[in-house]
Amino acid sequence: MTASPANPPAPPDAELETILASFDTNYVWNYGSVKEGLGDLYEKAKREQWNSTTDLAWSTEVDPEAEIIPQLVNPLEGFAPFEKLNGKERIRLRHAQIALQLSQFLHGEQGALIVASQLVGGVPWIDAKYYAGTQTMDEARHVEVFSRYVHQKLEWEWPISPSLKELLDATILDSRWDFKYLGMQIIIEGLAMAAFGSLFQMCQEPLLKDLLRRVMRDESRHVAFGVLSLRDHYVEMSDRERGDREEFIIFACDLMRNRLIGDQIADAMGWDHAALRSHVMASKVSRGFQKFLFSRIVPNLKKLGLLTPRVREAFQKLDIIQFEDFDPTETDRRLGLA
Repeated sequence: MTASPANPPAPPDAELETILASFDTNYVWNYGSVKEGLGDLYEKAKREQWNSTTDLAWSTEVDPEAEIIPQLVNPLEGFAPFEKLNGKERIRLRHAQIALQLSQFLHGEQGALIVASQLVGGVPWIDAKYYAGTQTMDEARHVEVFSRYVHQKLEWEWPISPSLKELLDATILDSRWDFKYLGMQIIIEGLAMAAFGSLFQMCQEPLLKDLLRRVMRDESRHVAFGVLSLRDHYVEMSDRERGDREEFIIFACDLMRNRLIGDQIADAMGWDHAALRSHVMASKVSRGFQKFLFSRIVPNLKKLGLLTPRVREAFQKLDIIQFEDFDPTETDRRLGLA
């Protein structure tokens, strides 16, 4: 393996990257509540704030090469280069996989922090500004906890995947506030909630399990913030404007599906990209997980009136349209989040 905790792959600029963003910023001179439901969500956000320094047991000893996530199902099974690995190499690969996954969570949370701060200025209602302020604090805390876990417990940070970076950039750079909701609250946060939930249910390491539970409670509110804010927004929109949103949704979902193929693992292991991609795409385990990640996105887009014929056709090709009537609230209730 070419990447290791002692010699991790480094991003092109490990310190700083600057992009030029310009977006519409709105003063709101009506200080009354104008969007039903946001006031209650804001009150809930205030009640559920937590201190990551004192509320998480950071003294917990974590072995980064232990079965933090049990290897019950592995999309690499049957892949010839994987089958040739000895026991020590498989343990190292397991460490790489969990470090890679949590590193992407970390990078995604920084993107969410930037977008939430933009929403404070961009949203056109004062109660949405109130809530976006609490989300900005939430996202700062999420960056903090994932960074601390990745660096102190796993000791292995991976760079952001190109597809996740592309979607974050597209969301941050767009000047329209509703695109920021679509890109972050509906698509990225929706995917994150599904991924967090899957990891939470399998996780055997108590610190990570508690961290995920707390982050998920915040994220479930963030998705609700997006749905409440965009409700009825697209009803009177012109076909041309709605077409822009359809194109963005299809672009974003294609990107997020492709980010799960495993190119970074292939680089680390010295494996052939095309061979690994072909195996992962054919794996029942991988296909099932990829589809499940969209289980929150599809029903929320339907609530917003954005499951249009064009989007529906794209989702049929992605084999995720069956989630249109999925109830995320029931899942949250089962996980103790609702």
